[in-house]
Amino acid sequence: MKSRDVALGGVLAALAVVFLVLGGAIGIGTFAGPMLASLLLIPLLDRLPLSGCVGWYAVAALLGSLLCPDRETAAIFVFLGWYPIGKRRFDRLPHLPRLLVKLAVFHAAIAAAYAVLILLFRLESLVRELRETAPAWLVGLLLLGNAAFFFYDLVLTRLSTAWHLRFGRKAPPSAKGA
Repeated sequence: MKSRDVALGGVLAALAVVFLVLGGAIGIGTFAGPMLASLLLIPLLDRLPLSGCVGWYAVAALLGSLLCPDRETAAIFVFLGWYPIGKRRFDRLPHLPRLLVKLAVFHAAIAAAYAVLILLFRLESLVRELRETAPAWLVGLLLLGNAAFFFYDLVLTRLSTAWHLRFGRKAPPSAKGA
């Protein structure tokens, strides 16, 4: 690993924390911040070995957890920010299993994030908000989250392909999308 790549990783980790902090400051950014932060893995997946990318994610998740004032935004990044690393493996699957695995990953990550926020951090405001929300509205939000996740997956595919075509060092990943 070259010092230039390590420096790039450090700058991108700091930028990821900025996205998380800004995402937490804006109501809708609770999900947009972690998605933008994880998109920063695209150049690193091309330049670093897998262990370097996992290390970058761990550092960014730790810094985001410590510095982001919105615990919900930080938790979503902790549980879903690794997705660009795993996406290449998921994209090797046939179409229907690929969709089901990605959907399961998203649901498991969101369930784990909220379980940790509610059970470990005891965020009473989040518990109160969930209790006061109609179940149909919660289902609608989950469906909207699914749509946003698949849009994010498509954006990740397109940006990865564009990055590899313009700057890539390794062979481009599969361009299958969601």
